[in-house]
Amino acid sequence: MRLLMFEKEGQPALAARIGGQVVDLSMAGAGMPESVEAMLAAGEQGLDCIRNALDKAADLPRLDPDGIRYCLPIAHPGKIVCLGLNYADHAREGGHQELAYPSFFLRCTTSLVAHGRPIIRPRVSVELDYEAELVAVVGRRGRHLEQDNALSMIAGYSIFNDASIRQYQRLTTQWTIGKNFDATGGFGPEFVSADELPPGASGLQIESRLNGKVLQHSNTARMLVDLKNAVVLLSECMTLEVGDLIVMGTPAGVGHARNPPVWMRDGDICEIEIENIGTLRNPIADET
Repeated sequence: MRLLMFEKEGQPALAARIGGQVVDLSMAGAGMPESVEAMLAAGEQGLDCIRNALDKAADLPRLDPDGIRYCLPIAHPGKIVCLGLNYADHAREGGHQELAYPSFFLRCTTSLVAHGRPIIRPRVSVELDYEAELVAVVGRRGRHLEQDNALSMIAGYSIFNDASIRQYQRLTTQWTIGKNFDATGGFGPEFVSADELPPGASGLQIESRLNGKVLQHSNTARMLVDLKNAVVLLSECMTLEVGDLIVMGTPAGVGHARNPPVWMRDGDICEIEIENIGTLRNPIADET
């Protein structure tokens, strides 16, 4: 299933994409989860409600996919855990060695921005960079996972643009400040259930485009730490909870490694595409 959140009468509402059409699940009747998060929190009951609604999708209103205003697929993740330097070519272009252990860092929810809405270049720096990334959505609570059950934690996938303020990222050995400016983490447009994709979403083409020009092109099979191993390692430390996001790192081709550097500017359009998941599109705007 492919679910999305859109703005309806000023509030987020749930919809599904079926082929090239978008249907309004908020009109499916009583008991329907109001969001992707509510569906995940309800477990199998929530999934059954969505499945039943999709079986009757012919009776639901159609929406213009180009006319809706998208909201975040997961609006309030408890944790947003990111992996840095998780593609060897990206590590090399930044002058880093391949890591013996993943470089985990956290994002906060105020950094998230939905599909179609502007990523904001802050007043304090022009060094706004793009990063094409896969994001996995945790579907159940768990700790101390193992190889044979780690992927059972993942309910689905989406797309992330881990846009970074490189000037601030380089001010400290910890990356947090450069990764958490408001409205810099593009996320969406849809939640794609795990059964629609290969295990761990491996083997998918991933690329970024700035104003139509391809700047990154790779495959999720080239991750140094795949999703299964990332889940195992994270669960050694923390309890993974429903709605948590795991953002899986970016391949080579980022702007700061180019000569001259390529920074996103006001008026640009950045697109991140992952095979069989979709395309995340965000305009760039200066902070006012």
